[in-house]
Amino acid sequence: MANNQITAVTELDRAHYKTKVYSGGHFIYADEPAEVGGTDEAMPPAALLLASLGSCTAITIRMYADRKGFNLDHIKVELAICKEEEMSKDTRITRKITFTGAITEEERLRLLVIADKCPIHKMLSNPISIETS
Repeated sequence: MANNQITAVTELDRAHYKTKVYSGGHFIYADEPAEVGGTDEAMPPAALLLASLGSCTAITIRMYADRKGFNLDHIKVELAICKEEEMSKDTRITRKITFTGAITEEERLRLLVIADKCPIHKMLSNPISIETS
């Protein structure tokens, strides 16, 4: 893979279904709940997807707010996605963003627009093709 690409490597042995995830020198686990055979020792993959969107959203907002000098103390992003068996081409992610700090209504509205500019939001809002080899 090219050096400018974001990459991740996942490995799963016979552990049901605790998966090792490596990226850029960092390491986390993914898992499934016990009721579907996992060990429930880490977030399930769909929660990791939401975590990616939520953290990217918060980081993008923070970068913008800091650059503009907004008095923004805290950003909270709450996300939800339907159950796996309900997913389709029309799958919807809900995202609620709460700001704490002395920001104006105009600044708040601008930050909501900026939230949609995060790279993960852009990726998830467009068709994605996955090439498997």
